[in-house]
Amino acid sequence: MPKTDSASYPGRVIPGPQRPGTVRVRTGRPLCHHHERFALLNFKQSLVINQTASSDPSAYPKVASWKLDEKDRDCCSWDGVKCNEDTGHVVELDLASSCLYGSINSTSSLFQLVHLQRLSLFDNNVNFSEIPSEILNFSRLTHLNLSLSYFSGQIPAELLELSNLEVLDLSFNNFDNFFLKLQKPGLATLAENLTNLEVLNLINVNISSTVPHTLANLSSLRILSLNGCGLQGEFPQEIFQLPNLQFLGVMINPNLTGYLPQFQKSSPLEDLRLSYTRFSGKIPDSIENLESLSYLGISDCSFIGKIPSSLFNLTKLEYLYLSGDRFLDELPTSIGNFASLKTLEIFSMNSSGTIAALGNLTQLSSLTISGSNLVGEIPSVFMNLTQLTHLDLSKNQLTGHIPVEINNLTQLQYLQFSSNQLEGSVPSSIFELRNLETLDLSFNNLNGTVDLNMLFLSFKRLKALVLSSNKMSLLTSTTSSTNMQKFKIIGLRSCNLSEFPSFLHNQDQLMSLDLSSNKIAGKIPE
Repeated sequence: MPKTDSASYPGRVIPGPQRPGTVRVRTGRPLCHHHERFALLNFKQSLVINQTASSDPSAYPKVASWKLDEKDRDCCSWDGVKCNEDTGHVVELDLASSCLYGSINSTSSLFQLVHLQRLSLFDNNVNFSEIPSEILNFSRLTHLNLSLSYFSGQIPAELLELSNLEVLDLSFNNFDNFFLKLQKPGLATLAENLTNLEVLNLINVNISSTVPHTLANLSSLRILSLNGCGLQGEFPQEIFQLPNLQFLGVMINPNLTGYLPQFQKSSPLEDLRLSYTRFSGKIPDSIENLESLSYLGISDCSFIGKIPSSLFNLTKLEYLYLSGDRFLDELPTSIGNFASLKTLEIFSMNSSGTIAALGNLTQLSSLTISGSNLVGEIPSVFMNLTQLTHLDLSKNQLTGHIPVEINNLTQLQYLQFSSNQLEGSVPSSIFELRNLETLDLSFNNLNGTVDLNMLFLSFKRLKALVLSSNKMSLLTSTTSSTNMQKFKIIGLRSCNLSEFPSFLHNQDQLMSLDLSSNKIAGKIPE
């Protein structure tokens, strides 16, 4: 599974139906309709409230306010419900992150709310229900968000008949499994029928087809997200030219080919995600015309030639993901022009000549330069990037010591120096990085002694510790207690251990443990 440009897709939130909140009763406005009140109550009764059904930490059961008593009988005042102020009909239902669990089938009273214009069931768990064909009852629907709700099966043809839709979000950000599929009918039918779409988000919906040219007819489209959909064939260039397109994501489609067009100055594109596809050819000089671009992901593609110098005129860029397997030259020093850059990821590219320029990127919060032939000592300029929360310099040829000045990086949560040739002892200043959650110094030539007790007392948030395959020794006599942090990953391979570390006794959340190539004897403690 390839690493995505970003697990959380920074810089862009795919919008769903707005959260209308609570609408209060006003004098002269009709109360909600009796049959719609009971439809809502029956829908509530068909599901159970389960806090684990929603992933949002702020999730709460909105339906808890839905009651039949005299005081609360106006369903237009219920949380998540909005009514038309003239007719009293329920027109919006926002149950996003409402801790709802249970199946939704064709008999659900939800489909009696035929005046709905906006519906969001985002971030609940419908237990792999198929989307019922009764979705067609919502003929007035303009906004539909069923993302992250565990729907499964073929998207019904009836959904593709909701011709008033402007926002359709059926995404699920889990690239290990397909739940929904759009095949018969497929993406071409969607493009032909839903001509008013402004937002189409089908992340991880199994489409497994070519991209129809008719998508380029959706002139109102602002956001098109087709990441991880099993797309094939050549991507239509004319889609890049849609007059209102601000977000285009087709990453993690390894059988999708395509070429970048000549970009026009009028392009409103702000976010372009092509990583882990087979896009090829040269990056055009006209990329500088994307003056609003804040996110560019072109890692692990098949582009050739030089990175055009015009790319570095994109001064609004905040997120840049590159890999250079087929680029002919190293990254230019003009990368220092990106004063607004927050995330920079470089894989397999000769970047040794750019190091000094990176010191200008003072807004960086995430820096990855991996497998990119960095040689010499860890660049001192990196110790001045005090906004960093993520630093990954793995799989290079770095030598020398870990800088004492690493304690300047007080915001660090992730520190990855593995697979280099670093030597010397681990500096005590590293223990001042109180926010660390991941520390990986494996596969180097580090020596000296590391006191695990001091390490655990310093790094209260640590979840992953990997010190494998160095020349160091460990002091493992720690104060084991139920209050000690719970690790997910422990790697202490070839660390000269002679006994089973006592701190492991209460580690009941471990996903990975490596104690191989040590001198541990005797029984494994219970």
